[in-house]
Amino acid sequence: MSLQPEPTLRHVVTDASTRLGGVDARHEAELLLLHVLERPRSWLFAHATDPLATVDQAAFEALLARRIAGEPVAYLTGRRGFWTLDLEVDPATLIPRPETELLVELALERLPPDRALQLADLGTGSGAIALALASERPLAQVLATDASPGALAVAARNAARHELRNVCFAEGGHDWYAPLQGARFDLIASNPPYIASDDPHLVQGDLRFEPATALASGADGLDDIRRIVAGGADHLQPGGWLLIEHGWDQGDAIRALFEQAGYSDVQTVQDLEQRDRVTLGRRPA
Repeated sequence: MSLQPEPTLRHVVTDASTRLGGVDARHEAELLLLHVLERPRSWLFAHATDPLATVDQAAFEALLARRIAGEPVAYLTGRRGFWTLDLEVDPATLIPRPETELLVELALERLPPDRALQLADLGTGSGAIALALASERPLAQVLATDASPGALAVAARNAARHELRNVCFAEGGHDWYAPLQGARFDLIASNPPYIASDDPHLVQGDLRFEPATALASGADGLDDIRRIVAGGADHLQPGGWLLIEHGWDQGDAIRALFEQAGYSDVQTVQDLEQRDRVTLGRRPA
């Protein structure tokens, strides 16, 4: 009796894509396979007809089963790209998403590269926003805060891995501004929880596996944003900026919060899909 030949990498990816389904199926299958093989994506194209060893196929099948059950690819591989950085992520952190890069872009537009600025990222998670800003503005000092010690540990490892020494970390709880200890900043950025606590999306898809405390914020999703907007002026330099990422249907309400709190130059900026994504305002000089 002849032995069954080992499947090629191309066959494995094609079969896994069919089993996963969805528009991202092939990309996800490739990411999982490359994680098992510890190879870059470019390697896969040159080795598509290589056989997959039995031991690697077993490891891949185990990851694939977890993905089919709903676990996010980023948690299965422990990695997610954001901005120009490859970041470690785990279930203590939110998974960085491409739309948050808009917040980074808007912040950088307001941060001269030749000044020693003081910046803060509230609720840093994996460190995505803080580290992106630190990498683009090496003269700036960035304070990254989070209520989760586990998330801060991940963020600190990401900073060390990318040799970003202009970032420091501080743990904070329910009071978003407690870790700032009365300091004032040129810019404060935040991607806080902004989903309504009864939103059905919280029990669907990847969100089922992400930390609920980093996603949901009260009946209308705005509890934490209210606190951040209300306290921001006390921690901003005159003329300093506050930028907050939020949900697609929250722009009107959040602009009203900014205006009621006395910020100037208030505006909401849409993402690439023309959805309200970031609202910002300036403390009057």
